[in-house]
Amino acid sequence: MTWRVRVRHRTGYSYGGEVESSFNEARVTPLTDASQVTLDSRVEISPSASAYRYRDYWGTQVISFDIHSPHTELIVTATSVVETMLRSVTPGGLSWSDLHTDAVRDYHAEWLAFGARTDPDGELAELARQASVGLAPSDAARACADAVGSQMDYVRGATGVHTSGLQAWQERKGVCQDFAHVTLGMLRSLRIPARYVSGYLHPNADAELGETITGESHAWVEWWDGEWIGYDPTNSKPVGDQHVSVARGRDYDDVTPLKGVYSGAPSSELGVLVEVTRLA
Repeated sequence: MTWRVRVRHRTGYSYGGEVESSFNEARVTPLTDASQVTLDSRVEISPSASAYRYRDYWGTQVISFDIHSPHTELIVTATSVVETMLRSVTPGGLSWSDLHTDAVRDYHAEWLAFGARTDPDGELAELARQASVGLAPSDAARACADAVGSQMDYVRGATGVHTSGLQAWQERKGVCQDFAHVTLGMLRSLRIPARYVSGYLHPNADAELGETITGESHAWVEWWDGEWIGYDPTNSKPVGDQHVSVARGRDYDDVTPLKGVYSGAPSSELGVLVEVTRLA
């Protein structure tokens, strides 16, 4: 099945006073790859700013801009139309010996390295080891993701954007970002190359055409098994037509939708609104 969706992502900062200048990066434009095509995309910035577009090291489209006039808020609104084309992927292509060759390790070194957000403790590494017993790498990866989904509760507000996967795991609760970080730590402990994916998920498989719903940014993982396989540990299911990919990286820090620095007010508050409409 092919889905066509319109995503409107409005994000920005309200400052606790006047800001003299700000320097920003936005990662809000969906990817075009083997599983989806971005048919149309536009980004509006308020206050108005000249923007420079480029692709970062991970292949994500970045909009870089700076504002040098006094402002008390910054709003970035991205509107995109995306057609998803789910590919049929048969996992289980590589054995453990195939996966653990020097060639695979060297080529995927950045997808195997632990960071502050994904470093597992002994408990998580042992859980991954137990889940993988007797399974091929891709089946083991899915078992790890399902273990995270079954043992953690989805609780909004339980964690923040700076929470590590280990911290969320210790509380056994978090949001999609945390589920992804915990899963990545487990997969990398098994030396399975794995990466973080940010994007959107239309939550209703039976959505009416033209119906607009309020959604959220979403996150999931992909692991390497001769090709990249997407899986959503928050919902314990493979990535499908309802998923729209925006950015890939080692963890959330590589895919943050809007980040930057500013001069002026001592505080800021982030606001996000995502609306998703099924068009076909």
